[in-house]
Amino acid sequence: MQLSSIPKIKHTTSNNFFLLAGPCAIESEDMALRIAEKVVAITDKLEIPYVFKGSFKKANRSRIDSFTGIGDEKALEVLKKVSETFNVPTVTDIHEASDAAKAAAYVDVLQIPAFLVRQTDLVVAAAKTGKVVNLKKGQFMSPESMQHAVKKVHDSGNENAWITDRGTMFGYQDMIVDFRGIPTMKQFAPTVLDVTHSLQQPNQSSGVTGGRPDMIETIARAGVVNNVDGLFIETHFDPANAKSDGANMLHLDYLENLLSNLVQIRKTINGF
Repeated sequence: MQLSSIPKIKHTTSNNFFLLAGPCAIESEDMALRIAEKVVAITDKLEIPYVFKGSFKKANRSRIDSFTGIGDEKALEVLKKVSETFNVPTVTDIHEASDAAKAAAYVDVLQIPAFLVRQTDLVVAAAKTGKVVNLKKGQFMSPESMQHAVKKVHDSGNENAWITDRGTMFGYQDMIVDFRGIPTMKQFAPTVLDVTHSLQQPNQSSGVTGGRPDMIETIARAGVVNNVDGLFIETHFDPANAKSDGANMLHLDYLENLLSNLVQIRKTINGF
């Protein structure tokens, strides 16, 4: 799939990795616009193809009192506002088959969460919208098994599928990235490395997921060295007070330096 087929995508001839980045969840219009403005400026400067990421709702929370969203339509309208304001494409995750058509009216890429990537009805519903479908590899799945998720999208008449690796469960409370999986999954579809979610430490006794944001650059560098097609990075200007996944998000102030380093690595390994 050519990146240029995504509406509003820029810098597709730069030979850079593409980037999916933004907050875990849409908390308000102001926060989404604030984050998008910063990331758009950075990616334009570095000529990185960019898709703004934000979940319009969070269905897979550890506790019933965890933040799930500001309302579906309200959050989707925020994603539309981001796209129109900054002329960038957007991606959001869906959790039920009925979400597919609803979200597709507002965003350019539909993301299937890792826990749900084997749910055939959900994958097929996303595929049938005609949008790009970003399939997050289940923490419990092998890289080889992702070919079947991709095939579900293709068999539904949609050739536009990505695979995103967000780590594999390592015991009960940690994740690990097996970089051998990148070339394997690239045989099936363009492959993205979800840097921040792969550093989660789930299943904490508090019911709040932990993380290792200090390892973000380490994991991101390894992904670029291994020729991943895209990177997924959740970022926020105040991770400590973010309403979802703050423990593993990158502070927005650190994003430009990180991406600058990664672009230089990409240029070095590709000899240009």
